[in-house]
Amino acid sequence: MSVKRTVRGVALAACVAVGLSTPATATAAPPPRAALPPAADSAAPAADWLHTEGNKIVDEAGNQVWLTGVNWFGFNATERVFHGLWGGNLETITRQMAERGINTVRVPISTQLLLEWKAGQTVMPNVNLAANPELAGMNNLQIFDHWLDLCEKYGLKVVLDVHSAEADNAGHVYPVWYKGTVTPEQFYQGWEWVTARYKDNDTIVAMDIKNEPHGQPGESPRAKWDGSTDADNWKNACQTAGRRILAINPKVLIMCEGIEAYPRPGKNWDSPKTNPDLSPNYYNNWWGGNLRGAKDFPVDLGANQDQLVYSPHDYGPLVYEQPWFQGAFDKASLTDDVWRPNWLYLHEGNTAPLLIGEWGGRLGQDARQDKWLKALRDLIGEYKLHHTFWCLNPNSGDTGGLLLDDWKTWDETKYNQILKPVLWQHNGKFVSLDHQVRLGGNTATTGISLTERYAGGSEDDTVAPTAPGRPTASAVTANAATLTWAASTDNVGVTSYEVLRAVGTAPATVVGTVSGTSYRAGNLSGDTTYTFTVRARDAAGNVSALSPAATVTTPAGGSGEGGCAATYQVTNAWQGGFQGEIQVKNTGTAQINSWTVTWTNPTGTAISSVWNGRLSTTGGKNTVSNEPYNGKVAAQASTSFGFTGTGAGSAPSDLSCVAS
Repeated sequence: MSVKRTVRGVALAACVAVGLSTPATATAAPPPRAALPPAADSAAPAADWLHTEGNKIVDEAGNQVWLTGVNWFGFNATERVFHGLWGGNLETITRQMAERGINTVRVPISTQLLLEWKAGQTVMPNVNLAANPELAGMNNLQIFDHWLDLCEKYGLKVVLDVHSAEADNAGHVYPVWYKGTVTPEQFYQGWEWVTARYKDNDTIVAMDIKNEPHGQPGESPRAKWDGSTDADNWKNACQTAGRRILAINPKVLIMCEGIEAYPRPGKNWDSPKTNPDLSPNYYNNWWGGNLRGAKDFPVDLGANQDQLVYSPHDYGPLVYEQPWFQGAFDKASLTDDVWRPNWLYLHEGNTAPLLIGEWGGRLGQDARQDKWLKALRDLIGEYKLHHTFWCLNPNSGDTGGLLLDDWKTWDETKYNQILKPVLWQHNGKFVSLDHQVRLGGNTATTGISLTERYAGGSEDDTVAPTAPGRPTASAVTANAATLTWAASTDNVGVTSYEVLRAVGTAPATVVGTVSGTSYRAGNLSGDTTYTFTVRARDAAGNVSALSPAATVTTPAGGSGEGGCAATYQVTNAWQGGFQGEIQVKNTGTAQINSWTVTWTNPTGTAISSVWNGRLSTTGGKNTVSNEPYNGKVAAQASTSFGFTGTGAGSAPSDLSCVAS
């Protein structure tokens, strides 16, 4: 499903009027960083550039780092400067972010803004000079450079994000990276200009090539992901931009977001959105959140592949009512049904690091929203995933911000409950990504520099757990098997186990994560041989070696997993048509992993459409199977799907349900 966000960047335009100044020569590049006394070990890297090793981001000495930050928008919008300078002070906000443990700021910009700056065109933003007297006489590029100096002063690092082609509060709604007078080539040139300008300034450590490329099959334009060089192929565009940036500065990180839709196996970009039986031909996810294509067509940065970071986005039901929020869900189901197949597999497979470029939302207004927020927070903490929270701005229409409307007061509940637990901390202090500057400034008592973090042998737990024992299988059916294994040991403690499954010569993939030493492996096929292994993970993110493998061959035939019951009811009727619902109840004593309901249309009745299920109809007989997000049903629990039809909507006489 596409997400129709309600203009996240809704600006208080009446408070910040912007006029385009007479074109002027852009200000010169900022001088090199002033040398600061080292906080601890003089052998620390002199610069703060980062690169990747597997799924980790490390500094030039190989020390692992954790980017934990927020978004602050405004430069991408018509104002062409940070929002909030009508009420808050630029330096105060920047210092407070650092003092509160934020070590990275993702800054949305537009290609149009970069091209204006490249041409020497700047604007004089009408900021509140009573609140920001130090900005008097500065144009927007000078304000940006001044802010980079403040980031240097307080130990913050910056990710630049081309949020849209045009400078527009709602520019992110447009699905691709080119629009109007902004061509694909100008998109690349904008990136080249800003890279060259700041190539010696290691405050800007990463380039997020384009925010949320998206679009549905059949729409024009829309972003796709494949092996072509077509203009709308996002994989190729991110790869091309990345290579052109790295030719100028080979030390900056390149972040590639996902798209929205990706073809299912056996389908391609010419397939219609759905089959005639109404089953979808594409996997859908949040804008920018679908990275399934990276498995088939990975981004190739050539000699600089160790600068690649994949960057998905994820949101909760208050932003958009995705299908997986419409039934029961928890962290485990979100991991299995949404996060792992769309992007977590890249981390678990040690392919590349992940930085969740946007996540966040309102807290305390909706129980499902709160459940999602805390589940993703916990996943981020468990895997030490890099992230930038959306957002600092209170004027984000569908998420709110960390600051309240006065741009001075912090939302302490959201900060303390959601963001603070996943900020990088060591021995009770927040960690900077700067080797010389403490987070919060060199006089800060709540933050430390990266050099201090790794001084004197102050390592985090780097000891991996021992390998778990070989899994043993029991209660094997055609569709499921229970696996148990001997526990791992660890110097601190094991927090979870990952179960991997392989069929034939295909590589093993993670199919489940549990806290205990057993797992019910579902979604199996009859008369098939599977290989299962298990690995352990501790709180520091250390992962054990794989356990010895266990081979399980499922029997042919039915599952024997227990039963399910289907209940039919008409919920609404009108002349010539009706709306109905079928409830599916697990009547067994164990969780079922999938279900199928069948019935024959009574005379004069036909089914037109189905939601929360997949319909096929042959000879008047309907078969509805579960969607990926509602197949798992706990013992004695229920789920449901709805439908519309023509005719009187009479109850069928042969309604049946089969579970596995």
